[in-house]
Amino acid sequence: MSSGKNIVILGAGESGVGAAYLAQKQGYDVFVSDFGAIAGNYKKQLEGWNIPFEENQHTEDVILKAVEVIKSPGIPEKAPIVKKLRERNIPVISEIEFAGRYTDARIIGITGSNGKTTTTSLTYHILKNAGLNVGLAGNIGKSFAYQVATEKFETYVLELSSFMLDDMYSFKTDIAVLLNITPDHLDRYEYKMENYVASKFRITQNQTAKDYFIYCADDPETIKGMPERSFAAQLLPFSIQKKVEPGAYLEDNQIVINTHQQHFHMSIAELALQGKHNIYNSMASGIVAKLLDLSDPVLRDSMSNFKNIEHRLESVGKISGISFINDSKATNVNSTWYALESMTSDVVLILGGVDKGNDYSMLKDLVRQKVKAIVCLGKDNKRIHDAFENDVEIIVNTYSAQEAAQVAYHLAEKGDTVLLSPACASFDLFKNYEDRGNQFKMAVKEL
Repeated sequence: MSSGKNIVILGAGESGVGAAYLAQKQGYDVFVSDFGAIAGNYKKQLEGWNIPFEENQHTEDVILKAVEVIKSPGIPEKAPIVKKLRERNIPVISEIEFAGRYTDARIIGITGSNGKTTTTSLTYHILKNAGLNVGLAGNIGKSFAYQVATEKFETYVLELSSFMLDDMYSFKTDIAVLLNITPDHLDRYEYKMENYVASKFRITQNQTAKDYFIYCADDPETIKGMPERSFAAQLLPFSIQKKVEPGAYLEDNQIVINTHQQHFHMSIAELALQGKHNIYNSMASGIVAKLLDLSDPVLRDSMSNFKNIEHRLESVGKISGISFINDSKATNVNSTWYALESMTSDVVLILGGVDKGNDYSMLKDLVRQKVKAIVCLGKDNKRIHDAFENDVEIIVNTYSAQEAAQVAYHLAEKGDTVLLSPACASFDLFKNYEDRGNQFKMAVKEL
């Protein structure tokens, strides 16, 4: 029996399969189409729910008859099928936009070029410890759509990438967090920074005077982008460089958080997450907690006992006095800059992979100060050699995680750190950044 409401889902990963389930539950006729192969676990789920799907192709006759299309964030605007949908004015939306229609939970949305997974995880950790009925979704964990279909959470903490925000129109966050904006994914934005900036600011769209926008007052691109936009929400900045009220700032090595009603302070020495960038992440999460009136002891406990996510500055162990750190999640130059900035010893740096038009110049000072050797891990390492040949004496090419770990181990001495922080995407030699990180951890264990 046809409901006359045909919805097509492009991409059968976590978000697509979750969206398919929710759409079916809401009475749509659902068809899932993936231009690549669909992973076994997702195929099983779709079969179990009797949702028709195809893989390794897009059948245009079916797709172009949809009333609406939910697109995976990984599919670029320039994909032929997306162009054809646009020509026919068929709405193309994200899974987040679709799922948002079917929940009236409070939404905390977190975006930024760097730190979003950490800040989203920390915020969720604080809220859950405080006893809130809270879900974690977006770029992390189970899909938002699937949770909306199967759970009854009253609050969601969502990690939102620029690609997700691009396909969101009527969706609204009650609390929006923008951590920073630095050049990333410019290949998807016609290599124009202003397009990428506009995408990030979409997190504030549809907000009202009852909502909140939390942002970094020290971030040049954010501050540059604000005067040309209007914000209906209440603004709460955070800063390490100056006192901002209401908002969060640093005073005598204490984080101070002042929202309109609440006042909180905590020594940065007590924070579970160390390094300057993590002070920002902790401030953003802390402001959210105080907006929700969470108690100081709960907030202090959660900020001091949080365990960071895998593949983000993750300690892998010590061998012969050499520390090994897995920061495989660093897929852009900024993330690697943050990683190097938090190092306190000499470093053997493992860099490389698929370069998204990286500008390595911002790393040069830190590389000169801290890095004794660079081990390249990628198919084509020419741009790394060109960028750093005058800054570091040793640059070596390797073509597997195992080889990279072994070479780095031999170049390092007692007291040094071997840091895998590639500044590049991973799909030249690995399935994804997790696979790269896991192979590196295995290789370290075998040394």
